Amino acid sequence: MPPWSIRSFRSPLTQLLIWVLMGVLLLVFQPLYWQTSMQVTFPVQFWAKQGVLFFLLIGVFYLNAWVWVPRLLFYNKISWFLLMVLLTAVALMLLVKMIEIGINLPELMHRAFHPESNDPPPPGRISLFDAFVLILALLVLGVSTSVATVQKWQKDVQLRQDLEQQKISSELSFLKAQINPHFFFNTLNNIYALTLSDVNTARQALHTLSRMMRYVLYETRKDVTLLSQEIAFLQDYIKLMQLRLTDKVEVTFEYPDALHDTFMAPMLFLPFVENAFKHGVSTQSPGSIRIGIRQQQRSLHLEVKNTIFTAKSVVPEEPSGIGLVNTRRRLDLLYPGRYSLFIDEKAPENTFLVQLTLEIS
Repeated sequence: MPPWSIRSFRSPLTQLLIWVLMGVLLLVFQPLYWQTSMQVTFPVQFWAKQGVLFFLLIGVFYLNAWVWVPRLLFYNKISWFLLMVLLTAVALMLLVKMIEIGINLPELMHRAFHPESNDPPPPGRISLFDAFVLILALLVLGVSTSVATVQKWQKDVQLRQDLEQQKISSELSFLKAQINPHFFFNTLNNIYALTLSDVNTARQALHTLSRMMRYVLYETRKDVTLLSQEIAFLQDYIKLMQLRLTDKVEVTFEYPDALHDTFMAPMLFLPFVENAFKHGVSTQSPGSIRIGIRQQQRSLHLEVKNTIFTAKSVVPEEPSGIGLVNTRRRLDLLYPGRYSLFIDEKAPENTFLVQLTLEIS
């Protein structure tokens, strides 16, 4: 945001400086010009009136900004708003005129402009109309209306942004939390079965599951996690999924040995890996699941390829983690314009292919 903006106008110091500048330009500069060019010496009453006018203009400014604009203009009562603005300007003009008459300023000004004449000003009808004060009041009211309107617009924009940010945060929290509960149930059943045949393996599997739960419950509360932690989470997930696989399924997981750790959104890769285990496993036919993660400068690449079993029925309503659709939504929220996602459901050799590239700052 630039150093000068409507938001900075809310600062008391900024408002004070603006009003001082306005007072110098509108209420002091013109009389001083007359005083210099025409050698006019103004009476003290004139300067007192100028000071009163200055504070009256401040009052009119905030009366319009705090009362007329929010209570009339913002409620589309435009006719009433214009009427009140006009009445406010006229009332200011009449009040200033009454002050001038009360302190006998017309006669004092006549003597200031005609010092050589000792005669009083010619009697005449006193006019209550002052074009200069009226125009000045309307100008201040116009500026007040503009400032209040822009402030309201900026406040509405900020409110919409806050609401959108809250919506995004809530949606991201919801999406992150949607790891497939069936995975945990199935894993617990597998561990229970292992306790009957291989207690040591069951103990290790239970430890792995607890480590995953700790990651899901605590690490995913943060907006970002380390790539190394995400890879460790995937390793644990794959290790537990392999408990219920037969030798017919070949699973490979490749990632950089010399890992350059960087921050990324947590549990972002899981849906693609989870989808591969869901649709790429068969108890009757051989299959393969290949998962690869690589880094290239500021880019992070994920590739998941799994065998497709056409005879296996796929129920669209069946839970599958947070789902590929929700994952794409999450990518749109977290990496807008900084990711590419390619999904090929009919890749060669009867495989399903996912390629994801993230631009990591």
